[in-house]
Amino acid sequence: MKIAVLGATGYTGMVLLRLLTDHPAVEKIIAVSSSRAGARIEDHDPGFPTGAKLQPEIYLDLKSAHEAGADAVFACLPHLKSAELCAEFIGKSVVIDLSADFRIEDPGLFERAYGASKPQTEKDAVYGLVEVERERIAQADLIANPGCYPTASLLPLLPLVGADLIGGPIVINAISGISGAGRKASENLLFCERSENAGAYNPGSSHRHWSEIREKLSLAGSDGELCFTPHLAPLRRGMEVSTWTKLKNPLAAEEIRSRLQNFYASAPFVRVLENRLPQTREVNGSNRCDIGLRVEGDQLQLFSCIDNLMKGASGQAVQNMNIRFGLEESAGLPLAGLV
Repeated sequence: MKIAVLGATGYTGMVLLRLLTDHPAVEKIIAVSSSRAGARIEDHDPGFPTGAKLQPEIYLDLKSAHEAGADAVFACLPHLKSAELCAEFIGKSVVIDLSADFRIEDPGLFERAYGASKPQTEKDAVYGLVEVERERIAQADLIANPGCYPTASLLPLLPLVGADLIGGPIVINAISGISGAGRKASENLLFCERSENAGAYNPGSSHRHWSEIREKLSLAGSDGELCFTPHLAPLRRGMEVSTWTKLKNPLAAEEIRSRLQNFYASAPFVRVLENRLPQTREVNGSNRCDIGLRVEGDQLQLFSCIDNLMKGASGQAVQNMNIRFGLEESAGLPLAGLV
């Protein structure tokens, strides 16, 4: 397979290049960066082992990527710009977009989140939450890779919402590592600003991922209120989500755990924990989502952890590629976290 990675100089693109280099089905990788076209990849990213799959070992421009005719194109581009730059590839290659441009179906929700009209394309995008949309992804030519916060929030919730077990408001509190903000120069992301410092931002319904989570929960059958509050913590990578809600009817924790385990029985990257709660260090470096839960009367608490650069971005994108091209779902993806 020949793969193109647009926006290959950001954290997401850099992680993607590493995963694709080790992928058994990938033969050639085209790294694209309009701002660094012609520059050696090794000069920008000294930790990356350039080799035979990268031909040439420099960043190319979009025109060169068009001419290369890739089987799949990963777009790691800014929101509201990705749809425009992907337009030439849609219909010619399988496009897996990691921006928000195709994630939200409802135009009103999209405009609420991003302050602009939803991009229009000739092909409809499939939401790339693999464990929920596997069959549709296998047929899709345009895949919208979910955001990191929605991935970690939705995986514990959707099986229970779909089974009509949730009967109250849903309150989600999430903690993200600093890499979730991308690789950009910002005073708020400086080491001296973030070290020994954690706090909430865009609480309630003001964060743009609220719209993405709200839409997917609604499509699954939830009509309750949603409160989503993200927090930034002094971690390089990793994400932990704690969700509180009410059950329609009291159920034992064992019953809920069994339902989640059955729903994800064929999902290699979702692990439902038995007697403990997940931690970010256990999933960092892996493509896993670990889920835990607690029940007190009719109150349900759900806990989930992912690596925001893996299951929350690049790893899930490769997982989408694997399914779309009929490959082993776990090909090229780590199951174990870093020690």
